[in-house]
Amino acid sequence: MNTLTYKNFGVDIAEGNHFVQELKPLVQTTFNPLVLGGLGGFSGCFEIPKGYKNPILCSATDGVGSKLKLAIEHDKIDNIGIDLVAMCVNDLLCDFATPLFFLDYYATHKLVKDTALRVMKGIVAACKQSQCALIGGETAEMPSIYAQNEFDLAGFAVGIAEKMDLEKRQHIRNGDIVLAFPSNGLHSNGFSLLRGIIETKNIDIMQSTERDSTLLDSLLQPTRIYVREFLTFKDRLKALAHITGGGLKENLIRVLPCNTRAIIQESSIRVSAVFQPFLPHITKEEAFLVFNMGIGMTAITTKEEASYIITHSDAYPIGHIESGEQEVIIQ
Repeated sequence: MNTLTYKNFGVDIAEGNHFVQELKPLVQTTFNPLVLGGLGGFSGCFEIPKGYKNPILCSATDGVGSKLKLAIEHDKIDNIGIDLVAMCVNDLLCDFATPLFFLDYYATHKLVKDTALRVMKGIVAACKQSQCALIGGETAEMPSIYAQNEFDLAGFAVGIAEKMDLEKRQHIRNGDIVLAFPSNGLHSNGFSLLRGIIETKNIDIMQSTERDSTLLDSLLQPTRIYVREFLTFKDRLKALAHITGGGLKENLIRVLPCNTRAIIQESSIRVSAVFQPFLPHITKEEAFLVFNMGIGMTAITTKEEASYIITHSDAYPIGHIESGEQEVIIQ
């Protein structure tokens, strides 16, 4: 009698176990004394930090979108794990939450251990930069779902904040300053449009750039992580907005109280050079709706605090707050 196995249909349990064993020492480099247990349990356990008056937990989940497709096509996947962590932890910061721990989901046609480890090394590096522990994850082989050599990623992050800090944005007032922290290029949004422009307008992504690299390398620069800036300046801020899909208008408005509007001076925005080959092919409105245009994170604070932050970081002013209908105006 001919019997069948899981491996006959594309799922190799032994290979998955070997991958986890190689991954364990890498993951453990992100651990801190609050991590309970180790990798391989049914769940990741984490002790709630002491010293908070009224702590709350905040959570965020995200992926890296079709940037992953471009990375896979050109075998440039070593930084894609950084994007995954960044997209999650940067969202946590907008609720004044300090990242605690991270989990990942890696789904693929067939597990190729070396490929998966390249991705995981990026995740580990980003967790260290974000000062959060990688306490668990899931790897799934699904040959009936994914094409050969394809994989997808999802990330999940949890942070801790003081409940009262959620109310900081309610203190935004007329005359407050909007600051921009520069992005590291496109980050992880707008790649469906970008790839469409590349294909339909025959953009040469292998062309050289000013930094002796290619346009492709610039497009795949990893998303900047703003945890260090948050921890340095959080007591001086009223609000933070992570600039992702929807651009300045649709993200900044999410932190504005009723009866306040943000006036942004377009001329003050330092548009990254990486956008320039693509801007002639879309309207200005579309560009500001889809791309971050060189701004990865915005902050709102008083004039006095803005001066301090500008002096001690790479942030710069792009606008101010006025009383009025809740909206973001780019002029």
